Amino acid sequence: MTYRDAIESLFSLQMFGTTFGLEAVQRLAERAGSPQKNLRFIHVAGTNGKGSICAMLDSIYRAAGWRVGLYTSPHLVSFRERIQVNRKLISEQDLARLVAEMQPWLADFPKENHPTFFEVVTVMALRYFAAQDCDIVIWETGLGGRLDATNIVTPLASVITNVQFDHEQWLGDTLEKIATEKAGIIKPGVPVVTAADAPDVLKVLQETAARLKAPLHVISEQPSTLGTFSSSLRGAHQRTNAALAVRTVEVLRGQLPFNNSAIERGLASVPWPGRFQILARGRQTFVLDGAHNPAGARALAETLRAEFPNQSLTLVLGVLEDKNWETVCRTLAPLATRILVVPVQSRRTANPEMLMKACRLAQPHGSVSAASSVIEALADTRRDEVVVITGSLYLIGEAMEKLGLGHAGHERALNEWTVSVAQDRRR
Repeated sequence: MTYRDAIESLFSLQMFGTTFGLEAVQRLAERAGSPQKNLRFIHVAGTNGKGSICAMLDSIYRAAGWRVGLYTSPHLVSFRERIQVNRKLISEQDLARLVAEMQPWLADFPKENHPTFFEVVTVMALRYFAAQDCDIVIWETGLGGRLDATNIVTPLASVITNVQFDHEQWLGDTLEKIATEKAGIIKPGVPVVTAADAPDVLKVLQETAARLKAPLHVISEQPSTLGTFSSSLRGAHQRTNAALAVRTVEVLRGQLPFNNSAIERGLASVPWPGRFQILARGRQTFVLDGAHNPAGARALAETLRAEFPNQSLTLVLGVLEDKNWETVCRTLAPLATRILVVPVQSRRTANPEMLMKACRLAQPHGSVSAASSVIEALADTRRDEVVVITGSLYLIGEAMEKLGLGHAGHERALNEWTVSVAQDRRR
């Protein structure tokens, strides 16, 4: 099987949609030899900041000399971003081999209970990390936690970054319901670390942790050695994420020893594209940030005010329609003197006309227009000094390609997902 064949095989799995439940992924992992039993994990869930926390933990442990597996989603440009060891993307050859190895196991599943794209990729990642003899795997949930495919592991620690409104149609329409899904990654006796501070959310986490006798560490309530350590990732929210990462490694010091210099070096050099990533291109400055929900938009707005005070900003905005795009527009549009809305290369893209209306309401004194694509928007803003591209990580990946930060053809489309009601395994 070639790499191209492997990618096409992964595309074919999209017909099975996204489902909730662990039965199929557990069966698939068993047929693959249950590689998760030979690995150690830090399992990360939450609404915002999951990827940043994963990147920080990965960077700290690599600085401490450990061999680190990193599993995240979605990818920005190349599918291989999802599976990394010591921040090296899985090779095309290894990916093709893993996809080929899955085929006979997948053939045994009936269509009505066939593993989905994310379930297959999750088991592939487990096999790869086991073969690579990883000392620790930083393991990010996909959607929710309780019924997410990644929840077949028993980690050294569970991390819940925060709980905000997002994916309400699948996770619940209250913070308590969403928190219950996120708290589903908590395991008996396994420590939990969280930066959540909403009372309703903390109550759910406290009750779940108490029932499972899992020690709960809330960073807003406990001292940390964060001290003067600073992260290379910008924004006040990243300082919170850094404190959460530091507290996590402190909790696990007995199992994964480190020294404070590893924290300092790790946090100072965290690579995490698309999260307030600043690019200089001639006289232009681009800011790429995947602020795809209200909490992310608020964090971006706060960071923009701090990093670019009193500067004229141009906003290139594209959002998915199943997100709370009205609040995103209302939060970000007032910061810009010029706004270009664009469609996201996804069947879930929000209508640019609706985005324009929302932006004009929020910023009646600015220029608001539409561009047919990121390419057109970049051409139209070539004289603007600071251009902020945001609204969806899918859009960020497209912009990165157009700005010369990698090329992977149509692989971004592997991020597409829909929930198949017929296959909703919660029933």
